[in-house]
Amino acid sequence: MPRISANQIEIEYETFGPPERPAVLLIMGLGMQLVAWPEDFCRALADAGFHVIRYDNRDVGLSSHLNHLGRPRLPWQMLKRALGLPLRPHYTLDDMAEDAVGLLDALGIRHAHVVGVSMGGMIAQLLAARWPERVLTLSSVMSSSGAPGLPGPTPAARAALLRRPPRGFYRPERREDLVSFLQDTFHMLNSPGFPIDPALQRQRIREGLDRALNPVGSLRQIMAVAAAPDRSAMLAAIGAPTLVVHGLDDPLLPVACGRDTAAKIPGARLVEVPGMAHDLSPGVCDTLLQLLVPHLRREEAA
Repeated sequence: MPRISANQIEIEYETFGPPERPAVLLIMGLGMQLVAWPEDFCRALADAGFHVIRYDNRDVGLSSHLNHLGRPRLPWQMLKRALGLPLRPHYTLDDMAEDAVGLLDALGIRHAHVVGVSMGGMIAQLLAARWPERVLTLSSVMSSSGAPGLPGPTPAARAALLRRPPRGFYRPERREDLVSFLQDTFHMLNSPGFPIDPALQRQRIREGLDRALNPVGSLRQIMAVAAAPDRSAMLAAIGAPTLVVHGLDDPLLPVACGRDTAAKIPGARLVEVPGMAHDLSPGVCDTLLQLLVPHLRREEAA
């Protein structure tokens, strides 16, 4: 896959569809690589008439791993957050939004439809607010405004997010143990209405592990999310046509987060999906395609 230099890091990316078509930038969530956007999903968007770009955020996949910044003391930082004390992340969601702009610049793309899931939705919101001239449409999926008072993860989802493999699971000979551990972790986020074949899920996990592994990078991304300020005022200034999609069964970011996001973006359309939780199973991807393609085409027609 190709790589570009932007914002003082290296960014790995992949494209689908001819570059002269309208661009769709896909921004992935916490700790997940670009391959977490299923290839079938990307090709379906390309077949619908778009130039699709998926990329690795900083600190995951084959983009720059910023291990020289150190390992966050996550329990202490979460205690500080609970006490209302300021956090000092190694980098911010704004930095990650600048990475996305740098990628578009390097590819010579002036305008793009921006689609983000979870943490990627937060980054997409920042893009639409801070660089409105670059964003044709915004799609914020299973994400949040970061406003205080919104419900947080269920206890089980929070435990899954912070769960760490036992010592030794990163050794090559324990690879299948690590696959099983991660599958058990992701099970809490699976969509009950769109179940994923366990064999397919194991295949996806292996694909990510074979490609790259940087667990400390995920901790730094958690810090960036935890330290992010309330984006409510920024959302109110977004002028791009916006689609907000949220699952009614999301245990990590409850549906109230999606409702709040849509309420704060002028003219945003909210779609609540029964049976959808916090994953991209084939059924969830099919549902997203049915919503995204008309949303993107509507702007192209306009």
